[in-house]
Amino acid sequence: MKKRPFGDTGLQVSELVLGAGYVGGIVLHADDDTRRALIRRLLDGGVNWIDTAQNYGDGRSEEALGWLLAELPAAERPYVSTKFTLDLANLDDIPGQIEAALAGSLNRLGMDRVTLYQLHNPLGEGSLDIEHVLRPGGVCDALDGLRQRGLIGHTGFTALGDPAQCRQLIESGRMASAQVYYNLLNPSAGQPIGDGWSTSNFDGLIEACADNGVAVMNIRTFAAGVLASPIEHGREIPITANAELAIEQARARQVFDLLGDRYGSGAQTALRFGLANAGVSCIVIGLAELAHLEEALAGAAMGPLPDEAIEQLRPLWASDFAE
Repeated sequence: MKKRPFGDTGLQVSELVLGAGYVGGIVLHADDDTRRALIRRLLDGGVNWIDTAQNYGDGRSEEALGWLLAELPAAERPYVSTKFTLDLANLDDIPGQIEAALAGSLNRLGMDRVTLYQLHNPLGEGSLDIEHVLRPGGVCDALDGLRQRGLIGHTGFTALGDPAQCRQLIESGRMASAQVYYNLLNPSAGQPIGDGWSTSNFDGLIEACADNGVAVMNIRTFAAGVLASPIEHGREIPITANAELAIEQARARQVFDLLGDRYGSGAQTALRFGLANAGVSCIVIGLAELAHLEEALAGAAMGPLPDEAIEQLRPLWASDFAE
């Protein structure tokens, strides 16, 4: 497994990172032997990072990782990142909220420190405004305090919501990483799109991260599974504007009508697309079963998607997938 620089942190991260959330579900739903086999195969395959969150399974993801990683020798344990979600009705004490959330996560993980701690709320009107993040006594100040105390190594955020506010936070120098939505169906964070784009426009956020030394953790590379398989698993939850499941499925068919299986399976082609962007530090992948991990490892070994494949897709993106 190749490694890439994690922004300006000095860390080297494997190109693939395990996402221990609901959509993939293996950490939450598999039996204990399968979860043990998962961790062993991740490490053997060169994966050195696992990403979770306090609200994945109401803490059950962190709890499972806690005992799974405790079974490993300390020298073999991967980096762990987790995330917190602020209660928007209780923003008078942001530092208190964040400290309590971290204490809960560390307790569930059985750790005294995490490598990366991330804000999970989308940014913008109707969610968490950037003012609450950057103001004195806000999110960034609270996270800086936790870092100074040695409880977290680095700080990051999930770059969803208003792209202008996401860009402002990236350019502020206050965050080491951003989780950025980027895939074959919505490449707007890293590729040109047409003027009539009908879903969320992430407006070149990958380049903004590169310009500011911010690591990019590529999320939703499989579009909640739509790019990985035409068979529904019941956990497909589109999170971008106007992105209904049927629309996402139709767009995936258009992509693979063009590319076919020349670049691997659907999941491998989707992974290789993310790897083709040099601004991506790592791809956070969700898995439902061990066979999916083998497929992903083989896809990463194939290397980035070649330019010729990406060129075939540009007319789709320029036309907003007009048929």
